[in-house]
Amino acid sequence: MKNPVRMTLTRRGLGGLAAGLGVALALSACGGSPLATPSTSAPSGSAAAGGSLVVGSADFPESQVIAEIYVGALNAAGLTASSKPNIGSREIYFKAVQDGSIDLVPDYSGNLLSYVDTAATEVSAEDVYKALPGKLPEGLAVLEPAKAESKDAMVVTKATAEKYQLKSIEDLAKVCKDFTMAAPATFETRAYGFPGLKANYGCELKGLQPFNDGGGNLTLQALLEDKVQVADIYTTTPSIADNDLVVLEDPKNNFKAQQVLPLVKEAKVTDKAKEALNNVSKILTTDDLINLNRAVSGDQKQSPKDAAAAWLKDKGIVK
Repeated sequence: MKNPVRMTLTRRGLGGLAAGLGVALALSACGGSPLATPSTSAPSGSAAAGGSLVVGSADFPESQVIAEIYVGALNAAGLTASSKPNIGSREIYFKAVQDGSIDLVPDYSGNLLSYVDTAATEVSAEDVYKALPGKLPEGLAVLEPAKAESKDAMVVTKATAEKYQLKSIEDLAKVCKDFTMAAPATFETRAYGFPGLKANYGCELKGLQPFNDGGGNLTLQALLEDKVQVADIYTTTPSIADNDLVVLEDPKNNFKAQQVLPLVKEAKVTDKAKEALNNVSKILTTDDLINLNRAVSGDQKQSPKDAAAAWLKDKGIVK
């Protein structure tokens, strides 16, 4: 292990969820702040197209950082934008875009598709993005996706990977019966959880050790102490690199693509705004998200706004 155990984010409860599970079950990790009490002085509603834009975010740091990046990029393009962070779960912020409380919000392609179409079968990045426009309600749209992804992953320690020669979930299938997994309790029944692993890879795990920290510190500790042998951890969680963990490849796309992209109120976002947001998507990478998460959750303890400002300056979007 390269470093001692590093603190990780308690990640989004809404991150890997399909619609229809309900807030109490699928979004148990998402408290969220009501729209009536925003954390900024952003306008409460939307003006005409070309006016001030309000960028919302979900109730976890990664979403908040991306939202601040969008705000900074829009302002750098000569537009007026402000943030309304920590709105809550997808159920809440999706409706906020619909009713004009906010004008856009960062989202994740696969989870968004599952939310608007519970029967969606698309899993690859290209297919998910292609399917989204036809499933969104009238008036809503998605802009270009980033290469950056934040998705569920099957993760093992380096020692376990070397011992069993594990590079992919296909390799894991050979020893699944001997492995206990750390994941949210709902992983046992979700389509991409135990059912998907069995259907796609013939992987039937010995058991599940449920943790509700979204791949956070409890999950990490259990994995490092070999109380579990595999864990569900988001790919942008800094603890993966900080603890030399191995993300197993998913050649059969058990986990949907989760590209970062803006969900927008179509009537409010001008061509100039679209260009500014698309320019962010063109350069935002998964490594960027890992580093941004580390900046706000690690020793630096930067605010999402400060972390976003540093990224915008580093990329030359803000001088």
